Amino acid sequence: MIQKKNKLIWIGNSLRDLKAFPKAVRERFGYALYIAESGGKHNHAKPLKGFKGSGVLEIVENFDKGTYRSVYTVKFKKYVYVLHCFEKKSKKGIAPPKPDIEMIRVRLKIALRDYQNRKGLK
Repeated sequence: MIQKKNKLIWIGNSLRDLKAFPKAVRERFGYALYIAESGGKHNHAKPLKGFKGSGVLEIVENFDKGTYRSVYTVKFKKYVYVLHCFEKKSKKGIAPPKPDIEMIRVRLKIALRDYQNRKGLK
C-alpha cells in the first residue's frame, strides 16, 4: 500500500465536474490523483504546455468519442491542487481551448493564495 504524503485540494468546481465524467474516466483520474497524493506521477500525466516550471500536469483520457482532461499542480510541498476537470468539446487541435487555459491560470493563482494562507506566508 502506498503512503499518502500530500493533501488533495479541489479548486472551484473541479470535483463536481470530475464526478460528472463516465465511471471509467473517473477511475483513471482518481488513480492518477492518488498517485500524486502519494508523491508519485502517473505514467499518463504530462506537463501542461504553457505552464513551464509551475508543476502543472494533465491527464487526458479518450472515452466513448469524448476527450476528458484533469489538470492539477504538484508545485506546492505537501499539497496537490486539482485545478480543472473538463471535457474537450472542440474537434480542432489537441490543445485545451483558450477559456480552459485561462481558467487553469486563474485557479493556479487561487491555489497559490490558498497555499500561502495554509503556510502562514504572505
